Amino acid sequence: MRAAGFGALLLLLLRAAPCPGQPAGDTVFQPSFIHMSGPRVNSFFLGNSSGVNFSIILSPGDAETGKLQLANCSGSQRAGDWNLDVTPGVNISKVTVSLSRSLELCLPNATECCPSPLCMVETLQVLACRGSVMLAQLLIQAEIFANSSFAGNVSENATIIPNQAFKPLGSCPCNLTVGACDVRCCCDLECTPDFQQLFSGSCFPGVFGGDVNPPYDQLCSSQPMEYTPEWFPFLCVQSSLDNTPFLGYFYHGSISTPKVPSFKIPLQTSPGKPFTGYREGDPIVTEEDEYFTVPQQSMAGQCVGNAPVAYLHNFDVKCLTNLESYKEGLPQDVRINSGTADFIQQNVVYRAITDRSKFITESDLLAAEVLCQNVTFAEHYKFIWKDMNIEQVNVTVFLGSLCDGEILTQRFTVEFLSLNSTHGEELFENPGYQVGKPVKAANLNASDPLGSLNIWQPAGRGLCASAADRPVLFGVDSYSGCILEVDINEDCSSLRGNVTEKLNALIQATHIGKRDNSSYTDLSDWVEIIRLDPFSSNVSTGGLKGFCPDIPANLNIHIIFAKVGAVEGIPLQEILAVQISYSTVLWQFQCGLGCRNTLSFLPITASVQFIEVPAQPPPPVTRYQKIYAEFDCSQNEVCWPQLLYPLTRFYTGEPYSQCLAKGLFLAFLVFLATIMSNPWFCKLWSR
Repeated sequence: MRAAGFGALLLLLLRAAPCPGQPAGDTVFQPSFIHMSGPRVNSFFLGNSSGVNFSIILSPGDAETGKLQLANCSGSQRAGDWNLDVTPGVNISKVTVSLSRSLELCLPNATECCPSPLCMVETLQVLACRGSVMLAQLLIQAEIFANSSFAGNVSENATIIPNQAFKPLGSCPCNLTVGACDVRCCCDLECTPDFQQLFSGSCFPGVFGGDVNPPYDQLCSSQPMEYTPEWFPFLCVQSSLDNTPFLGYFYHGSISTPKVPSFKIPLQTSPGKPFTGYREGDPIVTEEDEYFTVPQQSMAGQCVGNAPVAYLHNFDVKCLTNLESYKEGLPQDVRINSGTADFIQQNVVYRAITDRSKFITESDLLAAEVLCQNVTFAEHYKFIWKDMNIEQVNVTVFLGSLCDGEILTQRFTVEFLSLNSTHGEELFENPGYQVGKPVKAANLNASDPLGSLNIWQPAGRGLCASAADRPVLFGVDSYSGCILEVDINEDCSSLRGNVTEKLNALIQATHIGKRDNSSYTDLSDWVEIIRLDPFSSNVSTGGLKGFCPDIPANLNIHIIFAKVGAVEGIPLQEILAVQISYSTVLWQFQCGLGCRNTLSFLPITASVQFIEVPAQPPPPVTRYQKIYAEFDCSQNEVCWPQLLYPLTRFYTGEPYSQCLAKGLFLAFLVFLATIMSNPWFCKLWSR
């Protein structure tokens, strides 16, 4: 076999070069040498197969030299147990060589098979000839083992698995070792009787020991006599061991599908399904069941481009961007769900920006030719609403040119107007506060009662000297700040006064309006601001420079509000109290590189927190509720309402009608037994 393999490899090397007089590359088998280990193999004849005869011959090698015999074109398409099939094509023909005999091992009463394992080793040659001229040659070295390519079914007998509800698959769980006896496993069939006598008195009990279906305590035939109560024969279960808590459908109940929480829109937004309308705070939905988004400001102060618009929540935000990071928002042709499963189109008006100085905050144009693009400078949305539906959406888009190196301040506003409005002013006004509207402040101790409650809106480097302010919006928790430049020789008392003055400049008011329509002439419409003055420190620094304790650098504004009613389904919210306090910090001069700079920075902040409280105190607990608490199953370990559990609605093992009928029948038997146990009944019965 080694000589034959050596001859085949030698012939493969000789075939690498064309024979004298044979045109190179005209016709060839691809591949030209195949090592065959299965009953079928394929190759391809590349070239024109018109008039070409294909034949297969067996080429036994010389036992001494290992050389193959010379091939000729006088063969046929069958040689020994081998067949040759050719599928002709235009320039490619498929050549298939297959074994015609079976190499499966013999089964009982089977013919045409191998009585013992064998290995077939033969050398084949496939020739392509035109007349007596050989055009191409394919060499195949076949080495096939009996049963190696068998692809049929081993047995038609399928393993039958019994119903696990009535017959367990593992009837002897303690049988852990294959082909050996497990000690103390009395159900192990591999243990001989003599071996089982050694541990017959200490076998594994229970299910692990093979008792996979033990009698349960409620079975009438399993209750021990010494522990049997008097009522047991009347309430025991009469059932065969084929239907128990361990096997059968004794506890067969319905299967509930778990509800997997999803992050999809919690509203019914499909056009074919009923839509109940929007409520305050619900996200507005588009026709594609997606959120209608407009860039908004997050709690961290950054702009979020895909923030959903909440129903009846107004906002006015500004976002910084440049040409490199600019992104387009939702297209203006997106239709919006009105709240009744209908869809409305946006009314869009485009305008051009003439004065770019209001939007371009920084410009680094150095090159003569820069890249510019027409982008959106501002978008103003007006939603016309009625009850719980959106009637109309008007959008004004301002476009302008943004060049590379410029920083653009985009502005996005959303405003909700009632349908009963004229020139943008609503005829019907909710007297309470709405989320996103400014908090009304007043200075009732001055001749001009108009006041303000603001927080910082830093710009540029974030310094307090250049920081602007904006009003506090109702229901919007805010946190802002700025940086104050402090000299190393700054006096601590002067620094405390300077910081306190800048923080108090944000609150130019003594009172806050309870409602949005609070009147300046009615003192009952206002609540006085409770001020907790900063702690006045008397700590001496001992002449140290750049070190000041107890600096009131944090302003805390707490606004307490409540929902006291509703107007046309919109909550009526009122402010109940406002408290202002200060938090102190320790300022220490931060020395830079080389300590050449005599200025340091002190960050001061202002935070606003809205706290919602119940509008009214909870009603006092009545005497009936106190007594009923004793019978509340969720508050007590003993549940008296479930004393007769099978007769209550809590029991779902059987239909309620059957439970009621059985209960009435049981009551009748108890009543009958009571009457029959009475002495007068015995006298009456004896008469």
